[in-house]
Amino acid sequence: MTEKKSYSPGEFCWTELATSDWKAAKNFYGSVFGWTADERPMGPNDPPYVMLKIGDKHIAALYENKKAQPGWLGYIAVASANEAAKQAKSLGAKLLSEPFDVMDVGRMANVQDPQGSKFALWEAKRHKGADVFGDPNSMCWNELYTTDVEGARKFYTGLFNWKLKGSPEYTEVHIGNQPIGGMMQLTKEMQGMPKAWIPYFAVTDCDATAKKVKSLKGKVHVGPKDIPNAGRFAIIGDPQGAIFAVIKPAM
Repeated sequence: MTEKKSYSPGEFCWTELATSDWKAAKNFYGSVFGWTADERPMGPNDPPYVMLKIGDKHIAALYENKKAQPGWLGYIAVASANEAAKQAKSLGAKLLSEPFDVMDVGRMANVQDPQGSKFALWEAKRHKGADVFGDPNSMCWNELYTTDVEGARKFYTGLFNWKLKGSPEYTEVHIGNQPIGGMMQLTKEMQGMPKAWIPYFAVTDCDATAKKVKSLKGKVHVGPKDIPNAGRFAIIGDPQGAIFAVIKPAM
């Protein structure tokens, strides 16, 4: 298992699911990825915050919010949540929450980019993010689906100093020489896909994972199909409607 010791500013460091049914989501993702659940009390009458783990390593989290559309939220590491939030606003983003401390584990802000996609800024303290990144059943990539890819390129490079490797079909995001994610323009053929960042989780067998998802009443929206030189992937909807992707990376 490859442990991640720290995250550089601009890297996706964590992902968190808001779901309409935490017990069903916990069971679904446990069956698909083998994740175990560390349920942490939130209040006497509230559902728990669930840390999702492989062994003793934190991978992601989920919590119940019946008022929100189910979906995954990507957290991006920053040196200062306050400064990054200020910069995001200056670039046209909306702050869904001003920077705030999450106990002693970190400081964060929730942001909606100018095109309408949401993400979180994360200034790590006790919690750096996922303990494992890129191994089977852990997050390995993040991809933005947007109605304005040119606007998104301008916004995110201004906020995180990302380096972009673009083509008409796809924009690859780099920190230095390290690819960390991508951006795609939403088209009419992609109707139903949300304006959102979605996480990719690495798997050892994309087709078997897609079959498992279907058996658990999830949906396979795209694939499984091959991406030249990248791997075999599928875009998935869980039973509550949250979108994510799985990929068997090319060797």
